[in-house]
Amino acid sequence: MLGLAAAVMFFIAFLINAAEIDTNEVFASTNVMLLGLMLLALHVAGVGTSWRSGRARRR
Repeated sequence: MLGLAAAVMFFIAFLINAAEIDTNEVFASTNVMLLGLMLLALHVAGVGTSWRSGRARRR
C-alpha cells in the first residue's frame, strides 16, 4: 500500500513539475517527491506489513 502511495506522490510531483504549476513551498515538486521517496523507503523496509500472512493458518 505504501508503494502505491509513493507512486501517486511521484506522479503528482511529475505533474507539478511538467505543468510548471506555481505552488507554495510546502507543495513544491521537490517536497512531494521527497515524500514519495520516504513512503517508498518505508515500503521497502517492510513498515505496514502484518505479521500474519494471507494464507490459511495450519493446525
